[in-house]
Formats: sequence, structure tokens, C-alpha cells
Amino acid sequence: MKRISIIGVLALGAACGGEPTQTEPAADAAYQETLMTRLLDAQPGDVIEIPAGTFAFDRSLSLTVDGVTIRGQGMDETVLSFKNQVAGAEGLLVTASDFTIEDLAIEDTRGDALKISDGENIVIRRVRTEWTGGPKTENGAYGIYPVQTKNVLMEGNVAIAAADAGLYIGQSKNVVVRNNRAEYNVAGIEIENTFDADVYDNVATNNTGGILVFNMPNLKQPGARTRIFNNEVFENNTKNFGHEGTPVASIPAGSGIVVNSNDQVEIFDNDIRDNKTANVIVSSIYSAGYGGGETQDDFDPYPEGVFVYGNRFEGGGNNPDGLELQALKLALVGPLGRLPDILWDGYVDETKFENGALPDSLRLCVQNGESRVVNVDGPNDNKNPRIQDADDHDCAHEKLPAVTLNGSLAEQM
Repeated sequence: MKRISIIGVLALGAACGGEPTQTEPAADAAYQETLMTRLLDAQPGDVIEIPAGTFAFDRSLSLTVDGVTIRGQGMDETVLSFKNQVAGAEGLLVTASDFTIEDLAIEDTRGDALKISDGENIVIRRVRTEWTGGPKTENGAYGIYPVQTKNVLMEGNVAIAAADAGLYIGQSKNVVVRNNRAEYNVAGIEIENTFDADVYDNVATNNTGGILVFNMPNLKQPGARTRIFNNEVFENNTKNFGHEGTPVASIPAGSGIVVNSNDQVEIFDNDIRDNKTANVIVSSIYSAGYGGGETQDDFDPYPEGVFVYGNRFEGGGNNPDGLELQALKLALVGPLGRLPDILWDGYVDETKFENGALPDSLRLCVQNGESRVVNVDGPNDNKNPRIQDADDHDCAHEKLPAVTLNGSLAEQM
């Protein structure tokens, strides 16, 4: 996939003896009313074509009609710029089903770039979201943000410099995320409180955390059954620039793949390398730093049935983020060593023990060559962290089935 520069093209200085020149034309502000009208008047079955060019918007766009396609001429050819946005919480807010958006870019929104809520049969293809000034806390939280959706295909997208997650899928069901690139976000790709997600053939690099699979309390639904495979997850070492108090603000820089309080997660056949804290982190809400008080009674805080196998690990764990993790590394492997590929906080639900231990179906299972697990002993205030024997996690879980999209989306699989 073509790499997109994090920094937008800047105007050049004045040429000798001439007028100032620019590397791209000024944004067209007149098109705003045209597009707003077309979205307002849209009917099911409409295809809204947006021409090539850079178009300026100072307020949010919205669509509420089912069965509409929005199509640009390419993510580097059709650019919707919200650099001077003064009204609205998103760039484009869609509350509709049977919706497709493709081949355009949304830049510099005040809040989320593209949010799609409460819809079914959603296709997001070859869309770029970017904050062109680079990673900043002041950037919008989410790049591409389907929430409470069903039957979703996200492919060929690029997300850059979101202050929360570049590609975020929340409280959804039946999702495929493939062939995307996430770079310089706090979280590159995040699957949260979502059932049945396949995340594959993506590139996550230069984020704080590459790929996250979370369950958060006090939401409408939990989540489970996520497969993460055949991705490149490397050098996710960007300093965390998330808003204080948000869940991702606690993610240590240098996190490759992070599973938190989520069940039945498979991590396999990925290239994971040079994430300075750990290539894989498995944790509960108790050690994540965002518990925030009481949770609903039926929230399960423990990650269970996580299976790590057949990945290609390289480097990482050599310079973990934060004093506590630095001290852990020094104590376990010395100044020149590196932490094992998998870091686990050690929390388990003792109420589910059988004969003094978790049943195999709930264990963290690792079948990944010589890869080891470091147990930081979170339940005992990290008093006895240790690198565990391979036998401690030598188990396997039944493989999850592939996610199958329904209806017309099935033809695109």
C-alpha cells in the first residue's frame, strides 16, 4: 500500500522576485453548499460523485438517508478540508444503512473525521483521514469511526494522526478490517466491544499502540471473537498524545497488539517487530489505568481464551515506556536485555477455577516457537514479576471461524 506522508504539503516561500507560490491550489469554499444540498436531498440509490479537487468546509456534513454512495476520485485527488471548521462535532456524520463511501480524503476536522452510527451494511473503502499537522492532542479523536453498526467492510483506508484511534470499530457486529494503513495515531486500529471481527492484511506503524482489542465497561454490549492475522505491526513507538482520562491515554508507547478485558482473541501469522514496550500485551481493566470507578455488574474484566500462535516476532521490549516498566525490564533481563514478546498482567478470575486452576478454555495460550510470557504479577502489586516457563501457556483453543459478511457485501469478500 502506498505510504501517505504524515505532514501535509506546505506552501513554499516567495520565489525570487515573484509572487508566493503553492504546491496545491487553494481550497474551493464554494463547493460546501453544493455538497450539503446534495446530502440533504439524497434519495435511496443515489450516487453522490465528488470531483477531484480540494474543498473547504467550515461546518459538519451529515447524511440520514439509507442506500446512498459517496464517491470521490481518489484519496489524494478529492480532499474535503475542515481546517477552518467552526461548527459541528465531526467532518461527516452518517446515520444510515446500506451506505458506501470511497475514494476521498477528510482532513483536519475539529472532532472525528468520519462517524457512522446505527447502520447496517456499511462499506468504507479507500478513504484517508488525516490531521496534516502531525500527532497532537488537539487533533480530533477518531479518523474512521463506525459505532453500533452491523455488517461492516473497511478496506484500503489510511488513517493518520488521530488523538484516539485512527480506525475504530465500536459496539458493532460482523466486521472485516483489511488492507488498511494506520500511522501516527494513538491507537492505530481499535476493535472495542465488538462481536466477530476479522482484522487482516493491515499495516500499523508509528502509532502509540498498533492494534487494540478492548472491552470497556458501561456500554451497550461487550465484545468477543476477534481474529488478528497477517498484519504488519512494527515500530509503534510514538509518544502517547491522547487526551488525559481517555482509555487510550494509558497505552504505553511501544505497544504492538494489545488485548484488554476481551475474550476469544486469536493473534496469528502476523509480522510484529520493534515495538519498544512489548510486541503483544494482554491485560485486564484492573491494570489498564482507566477503570474510573464502578462498572456494571455483568462486565467481565478478565481477558480469557486468548490464543497467540504462529507469529513472526523480532526485536521489541528493549526500551519500555514508563518508570515502572523500565524497572521491570532492568530487574528481569538487565540493561542490555529485552522483555519477552508477550507481556501479561497476570489477572485471572479465581471464581472460575477448577481443581485450583483456570480451565484450558479460559487460559492464555501461546504456541509461538520460542516466544515467552512475562507475568508482571499485577494482582500482587507486581511483587513477583517473572518470565514464565513455556509449559505455563502450552495450550490451544479451538480456532474461530472466518467472519462472513451478509447480503450484498458477501460478494465483495
